[in-house]
Amino acid sequence: MARRIPGRHFLHNLVAGRSLIYQLVRRDFDQRYVGSIAGWLWGIIHPLTLLAVYTFVFQYAFGIKLRPDAVTDNFPLYLFCGMLPWMLFSETLQRSAGCLVDNANLLKKSVFPSETLPLSIFLSGLASHALALVLAIVATGIWAHTWSLTLWVLPLYLAPLALFSLGLSWIAAALQVYLRDTAQILTVVLTVWFWLTPIFIEESRLSQIAPAVVNWNPLTYFVRSYRDTILGGTLPRLSDIAAMAGFGLVSCILGGLFFRQTKRGFADVL
Repeated sequence: MARRIPGRHFLHNLVAGRSLIYQLVRRDFDQRYVGSIAGWLWGIIHPLTLLAVYTFVFQYAFGIKLRPDAVTDNFPLYLFCGMLPWMLFSETLQRSAGCLVDNANLLKKSVFPSETLPLSIFLSGLASHALALVLAIVATGIWAHTWSLTLWVLPLYLAPLALFSLGLSWIAAALQVYLRDTAQILTVVLTVWFWLTPIFIEESRLSQIAPAVVNWNPLTYFVRSYRDTILGGTLPRLSDIAAMAGFGLVSCILGGLFFRQTKRGFADVL
């Protein structure tokens, strides 16, 4: 008898539940925006507000300027492009932490593929991410007079970013079922993680302070690639592609295995 491939049933649930995932994404999107006056525009208003506040504080109040070797001399665009992958990642992780507890009725009353919940949250967040991405591209063209010919590679970053986000989201969601402090701990971890990612602080400066942290920070490669593609008009480095793919695969595999082992007791704990 052939040995069963580890994770095969887990992946089968994701593929077989594609129609369910679509309904979950639609429900999540409706819950967030339907009935709101601004609706989906909040997906643009939030990042624009953050951008305006951070730009005022760091560029005008503190007088921070980019180094001559930076991909651009426009600090707001530099900041905004760096925030794009982080916002999608952090939103997915934070919202996924409580998704199992919030949907306990589904998990207890039926054979429900719980692993689809974090995936639906990521896919729902892609709508806001796409709007913010278009805004960044248009702003770069108008403000910096730069229209990159390499923008076609941007969707390729989403695959490893999705794998990396999902892997950690599965772990956070499973831990929250057994340890209800997980969401609070995650907020603290993400706050520290944010400042260890070269978003506000330039990568060269951050490398002087903590080079190992920068090199082993998966978000470093996503932030750098977004900036190089949108602002610099260059293709991503092969080393960055390898790093993003490696971190994404490792996170997805470990997160999937952890979720598969812990989901057996969800119904009892919830």
